Formats: sequence, structure tokens, C-alpha cells
Amino acid sequence: MTSLDKLRQAMNTATSGGTQQKSYDEDMWKPEMDKSGNGYAVVRFLPAPEGEEMPWVQYFDHGFQGQGGWYIEKSLTTIGKQDPVSEYNSQLWNTGIEANKDQARKQKRRLHYVANVLVVSDPKNPENEGKVFKYRFGKKIFEMLKEAISPQFEDEKPINPFDPYEGANFKIKIRKVDGYWNYDKSEFDSPAPIGSDDEINKVYSQVHSLSEVIAPDQFKTYDELKEKLDRVLGLSGNVAPRSTAESVADDMEEVPWNNVNTAPVAESTQPAVAETPVSASVGEEEDAMDYFKRLAND
Repeated sequence: MTSLDKLRQAMNTATSGGTQQKSYDEDMWKPEMDKSGNGYAVVRFLPAPEGEEMPWVQYFDHGFQGQGGWYIEKSLTTIGKQDPVSEYNSQLWNTGIEANKDQARKQKRRLHYVANVLVVSDPKNPENEGKVFKYRFGKKIFEMLKEAISPQFEDEKPINPFDPYEGANFKIKIRKVDGYWNYDKSEFDSPAPIGSDDEINKVYSQVHSLSEVIAPDQFKTYDELKEKLDRVLGLSGNVAPRSTAESVADDMEEVPWNNVNTAPVAESTQPAVAETPVSASVGEEEDAMDYFKRLAND
């Protein structure tokens, strides 16, 4: 199997719906908007770090607001464990009450991807150019990577966007659409090497471990998450435990979980959660975590 076939297979099977914590944010890069509300940057996706199989990892998190503050945490379902939010959402959904279903939708898991990128152009922060960072992105950009590997039309040649020789720079173009970041105009440039062999080796020597992003020490324990969930939502009593398989299966069901994003709502005396319009593009999910963190720290 070629490296391109291997990537194609991995992307086709990637989940799409599907403690003491070590910080990795200092290695994380993100594009910034200008005063007009637009953003532009050029990056080059890089191969998997040595000893790691894939050039990206994915994880789930939850971000919502309740009467007790904000809940912004990675989901333990990322690493195949029970998570109290998934359990509580399942309980809400299974009541059959529409208001409870709405709350479960608003507290749904969000999917993020992380890959290494070489920053080729960063007009807002030119000091980042030529450096390698981890880049967190959402479904929209992931679908563009898949399209590059498996184009839909016969006249389009597939490329491996993670290959330093035969890949291509990725032009990130961001617009504000209905108040949300939109990546629809982003695109790959023509395939070309990053540079000479020496330059490529120098770039590759800077890649960061991606497995660390989803290492067990990056997740709080079930009990810590449960205590925080109870505090944020003002819950009393315990949620009946469910098997990991049941928890993940319920969270992945199409009707309650697809095409719903989150954004802040005003404070309320009743338990509240964050919500955005259902029509908002899932491609903007990668910036929700940073937004929630800023609000939580205000």
C-alpha cells in the first residue's frame, strides 16, 4: 500500500461526528483576522513525526455554559473511556422531552484535528514564518485535505498534502460570514517541494509529537469531569453509569449530534448552555475552544 493509499484509508475511516494536564498550547499556531474581518496565511502540512503512524490526530471536547460557569474540557471518549457529559446527554435524549433534547444538542461533542505545519506566510505575525507549529483545525479543512488526496473529478490529480516533496502549500483564507469564521475559499497551491533536501530535513527536525495531544495525561479523570459538570449545570444526584460502547454509540447517533455548533448565550438563572445556529459551518469549530477559554477567563 502506498503512503497516499494509507492516508486515504485513514481519512475515510476517521471519526467524523467520530487531572494533571501538560500544556501544549505554546506550540499551537492559529491564523489571525485583520481589521476588515478577513484572515490570510499560508502553511505546509508536514509528515507524521518519527515513530507516529499518521500526520494528524483527532480529539473530542465539550464547550458550553451553565449556571455555574463554563465547561470546557476534552472528552474521555477520545481515548475510549466513559465521559460524564456523553452519559448525561444520553440521559437527556432518552427522556424524549424536546427541551432536554435541545440541551443535549447544545452540549454535544466537538471534533478537532491537530497536525504539524510549516508556517510559510503569516502577515499578522511574520515572526512565525519558517517555523513549525501544531495547528488545530476542524471538519472543513479536514475535508479539503481528503479532497486533495481523493479528488472527485477525473481531471484532478491526487496529491499527498503531507509530503514535503510532492505536496503543496495550503492557502488559508478566512472570512466572517454571519459572525463566524468561514474557510470555504481556502485552497491548495500547485504541488512543489518545500525546498532542498537540507531545508526539508531542517523543517522535519522541528515537528512536534502529535500523540502527546491525546495522551492520557491530557485528560482529566472521570470524577474530576463529573464534579465540574455537576457544578456548571447545577446537577444533583448521580447519572446512572453506562458502558463505554453505549456512551460512544449514543453520542454518534446522527439525529442528536450532527450539524450543531456552540457559541455563548447570556447569563440566566436557569441552567444555560451555549448555542449557535444549526446552519453555521462545522468548519469553524476549531476556533470555538479559544473563544470559550477567553470568555471563561474574563
